[in-house]
Amino acid sequence: MGNNYVKHLSELILATLFISTSGVLGKYIAMPSEVIVWFRSFFAFIFLFLFCKIRNIPLTISIKKDHIPLIISSVLMAGHWVTYFYALKLSNVALGMLSLFTFPVITALLEPLFLKTKRNPIHIIMSIIVLTGIYILAPDFNPDSSQVQGILFGLLSAVCYSIRVLILKQHVNNYHGSMLMYYQTFVITIVMTPFLFFMNWSGFQSQFPYLILIGIVTTAIGHSLMIYALKFFSATATTIISSIQPVFGIVFAFFFLDEIPQTNTYIGGLLILATAFTEGIRSTKK
Repeated sequence: MGNNYVKHLSELILATLFISTSGVLGKYIAMPSEVIVWFRSFFAFIFLFLFCKIRNIPLTISIKKDHIPLIISSVLMAGHWVTYFYALKLSNVALGMLSLFTFPVITALLEPLFLKTKRNPIHIIMSIIVLTGIYILAPDFNPDSSQVQGILFGLLSAVCYSIRVLILKQHVNNYHGSMLMYYQTFVITIVMTPFLFFMNWSGFQSQFPYLILIGIVTTAIGHSLMIYALKFFSATATTIISSIQPVFGIVFAFFFLDEIPQTNTYIGGLLILATAFTEGIRSTKK
C-alpha cells in the first residue's frame, strides 16, 4: 500500500513537472506562437492516437449532441495555448504562468453563467485578491509595456481555459480524458494549419527537437500521466500538486533561460497562487 502510494504520488508530481515545461519551451522556441501550437497539437495527436489504440480506449463520441461542444472547447484550447505563448514571449515565464493561474478564480466567477449555479460572495473577495496580485505584478500599468501585454495575454489565456473547462463539464463527462485530448488536438491541428503557410522556415531544424518535446513530453505524456495519476488521489490532493506548476516553471526558467523574477513577482504570484489553491480546495469540498 505504502509503495503504491509513493509510486502514484511520484507519477502525479512527474506529470506536473512535464506539464510545467510548457513555460520554458514556449519562451525558448523561436517560432510564432500559432506555429508552435500546430506542432504541439500535431505531435500530441499522433502520440495520443497510438496510446488510445494500445490501451483499447474507445475513440467514438457516442452522443451526437457532444460533437459541437467538443469542437468549441477545442477552439478555445487553441486560443488558450496561443495566447499563453504570446504571454510568455512578451513577458517572461514567471509572469506568463502566474497570470494564467488566475483561471480557478475566473472559472468560479463564470460558473453561474454556464451551469446556473448560485453565485458565492467569497468569489468576489477572491477576485479582489487576484486583481491585487496582478497589480503587484505590473504596478506601472502601461499598455505599451511588453510585460503588461504579456500579463493581459496570460489573463485572456486563463479566460479561454476556464470557458473550455465549463463547456466540457456540461457535455462530455462520460469520456476518457485521453480520448478527449486526442479529439481536441486533432481539431486544433486542423484549425491552426493555415498559419503554416505564413511561416518563415529558416532555422526550423534547430527548433524541431523542442517542438517534439512540447508536443510529446509536455502535452501527450504529461496530460496522459496526469489523467492516470488522478485515479489514485482525491481532487484536493491533485489541486495541491497542480498549484506548484508555476513554481516548477520558474525554476526551469532560472536554470535554462537565466530568468530571475523580481520581488514584486514573488509577492503578486504568492497572492495569485494562494487564491487559486484556496479555490481549488473549496471546490473539491462542494
